[in-house]
Amino acid sequence: MSFATPLVLLGLLALPVLVWLYLREQRRRAAALELAVSAPLLASLAPRRPGWRRHAPYLLLGLGIGALILSGARPRHVVWRPLRSATVMLLNDVSASMSAGDVRPSRLVAAKRAATSFLDGAGPGIRVGSIVFARHATVLQAPTSDHALTRSALARITSGGGGTAMGAAIALGLAFVRPHAHRGAAAVPGSMILISDGGANVGPDPVAVAAHAGREHVRVYTVAVGTAHGEAKIPHRHGERLEPVPVQALTLARIARASGGRAYRAADAATVSAIYRRLATTLSHRRVDASLAGYFAGAGLVALALAVALSLNWFGWLA
Repeated sequence: MSFATPLVLLGLLALPVLVWLYLREQRRRAAALELAVSAPLLASLAPRRPGWRRHAPYLLLGLGIGALILSGARPRHVVWRPLRSATVMLLNDVSASMSAGDVRPSRLVAAKRAATSFLDGAGPGIRVGSIVFARHATVLQAPTSDHALTRSALARITSGGGGTAMGAAIALGLAFVRPHAHRGAAAVPGSMILISDGGANVGPDPVAVAAHAGREHVRVYTVAVGTAHGEAKIPHRHGERLEPVPVQALTLARIARASGGRAYRAADAATVSAIYRRLATTLSHRRVDASLAGYFAGAGLVALALAVALSLNWFGWLA
């Protein structure tokens, strides 16, 4: 919880002072009563003393004042509300290095499962599409709110050989997201999630393309999957060779930063899926600051009214 006008909270400092004044007044009354009436006479004059009831209205009064002060500070808290419409393109690296088994059962399989978990968490109004890239970028599914179609496309993902054309994949994804993002009078949120294990080595500069996407209000979120000790069979002219393929996260981080998105790293399949589930919530919901001032004001007024009612009912006057 936060406060729009926190300086108003300084008013709460008056409450301890009021408590001290109240207790001092009670002691003064008790001392005056002892001076005016002897103890034996006091028992006969007031056989039933109010006890805790004398303090209850004042306690409610203090709580009511405190609640009204909190209301004046305009408290608010963050809630996530589902978006009615948004577009997300899932960009999956299917180059040969993604077959490395350092992320079990492989980087590629972990990426596919994570993309499926994204669909599980995305709201019904979210259009989701799929693009794969190795030496070239290919559209498997255009953005659609029928998540079964995208799920089927993800199931068809297979290794695509050598090369990592990140820039081409981002440019292709932007071509599909941008028409949806600028549909009608109001802009519709559009974003891309790119998962890969290394730097781009084919096609246009992905950082420059990501910066262009950012200017179009389309953010790219990147996930660097893998460890520093991964190995994979890489195709060569005379066949495949087992080579080290350490994860390279620098380019992915620069892509995310250039577009206004966020970069993530994952060294195991569970972390990859957790990132995608988190992104499903982030990209299919919007953050809203909900005001709590009305609740505190209502509670304060109820406490004040109850203090007055109890005082009149028990004592016949405002004690």
